[in-house]
Amino acid sequence: VQLVESGGGLVQAGGSLRLSCAASGFTFAEYAIGWFRQAPGNEREFVAAVTWAGGYTYYADSVKGRFTISRDNAKNTVYLQMNSLKPEDTAVYYCAAGQVPGARRSRDYGYWGQGTQVTVSS
Repeated sequence: VQLVESGGGLVQAGGSLRLSCAASGFTFAEYAIGWFRQAPGNEREFVAAVTWAGGYTYYADSVKGRFTISRDNAKNTVYLQMNSLKPEDTAVYYCAAGQVPGARRSRDYGYWGQGTQVTVSS
């Protein structure tokens, strides 16, 4: 099982980034996918989640209206489009796979990627 995030980087406040999460080694279409983030000194926090077929999406209040999660099951990939980025969005972003649709707790996800750094400068 492998989840590999990409697309992180350094961006100015107000800018955009698109993160990707490429999955392999399991039946991707049978799993809900979540994005989490962790800033230095903080606990890992929920960002967004999408159900198996992409029909339902869930967002943390802090990113609602700015971030969009989507998935392409044909490519075994989930995306996180991040717009209007703020310095407080700076964190390592992780994707995770689980079988609880819309789950917001880390413990509901069994597979995790290694993370990708997002840094937003003011």
